[in-house]
Amino acid sequence: MGKRDKKPEAPAAPAPFHNPFAALGLNRDALPPGPAPRPVEEKAESAKGPARAVVRMERKGRGGKEVTVVEQLGLPEAEREKWLKALKNSLGCGGTVEDDTLVLQGDQRERLPALLEARGVRRVTVG
Repeated sequence: MGKRDKKPEAPAAPAPFHNPFAALGLNRDALPPGPAPRPVEEKAESAKGPARAVVRMERKGRGGKEVTVVEQLGLPEAEREKWLKALKNSLGCGGTVEDDTLVLQGDQRERLPALLEARGVRRVTVG
């Protein structure tokens, strides 16, 4: 009875794995050379960022949740949306645009100034 309870063992896998692309490696020298890699062009940032930004943490009126508010950027509405999307991706948080300010979820005061300076803001005040 002890033999019936035991499941039959699966057969061992074949020793060499069948690689369908192995033959391509042998003909590598016979292939024509590919296109030459293009040189990487650095973008010259013609448009400067805003002159100033004020970053502060706020909790009042938000149900006890912390948010980081970025004020005084002076950007047009379309640019605010682009900046918000880039900052949300960089910080890994949610956020929204309220009037002229960017509101990011969580306390981002330590990480945000470096990101704003990289985007061209000349003076970042953390309050």
